[in-house]
Amino acid sequence: MSQRVLITAGASGIGRAMGAAFAEIGAQVWVTDVNSEALEALPVGWRGTRVDAADEVGVRELFSEIKGEWGGLDVLCANAGIAGPTALIEDVELEDWRTCVSINLEGAFLAAKYASPLMKEARAGAVIITTSTAGLHGYPNRAPYAAAKWAKIGLMKTLAMELGPYGIRVNAVAPGAVEGPRMEGVLEREALAKGMTRDEVYQGYAAGTSMQSFVEAEDIANMAVFLASDGAKMVSGQVVAVDGHTVNPDPQI
Repeated sequence: MSQRVLITAGASGIGRAMGAAFAEIGAQVWVTDVNSEALEALPVGWRGTRVDAADEVGVRELFSEIKGEWGGLDVLCANAGIAGPTALIEDVELEDWRTCVSINLEGAFLAAKYASPLMKEARAGAVIITTSTAGLHGYPNRAPYAAAKWAKIGLMKTLAMELGPYGIRVNAVAPGAVEGPRMEGVLEREALAKGMTRDEVYQGYAAGTSMQSFVEAEDIANMAVFLASDGAKMVSGQVVAVDGHTVNPDPQI
């Protein structure tokens, strides 16, 4: 039977690339997003549901629908997240902090909370949480984002211990700087905050990796497919950085 895969924030960016990679190997793909237009433009054969990742009622209803239609779930990609504010800690508004932490951390928590019973019943499954290299290093001017991404790693390692006895593996993928619209927004905000140009910040990120390059969304998707495969059947509780090897997490040049 083909894998039944749910991807949160899967209508664009990294999530959409994950969906395409899973679909390519014959998986059934169901994505959630808050962008209605992007959901309407999903490839033929994908299921899409408009759900705010941090809305428990909506998430609970989603998993009820998944159980009714699919009967279970094999792979959860808890991918939802936002960049949050770019500012020094004294300039971060509490509301912005809470929004960033809620969508990034509580989104992963809720997805795992409602996926776990389905996977426990089958005594099998793979949970893949999208964190960030900001969860492995400090990240100046991005305190809410970094805090949430570090917390997601703690959540992942705890879930790996809780769910392992049921045959469920839990891992995290930590993207570095990924080419795309979200990163463009980050570059522009960091350039403004640091008095640099967008291109200077871009080059700083690239120069801060051994590979001297940004990451493509497809690179993250390929790792997710591997972590959900039998080839990774004994890989759990791990954070895999797909970042070209970050050697300088602060893109000052």
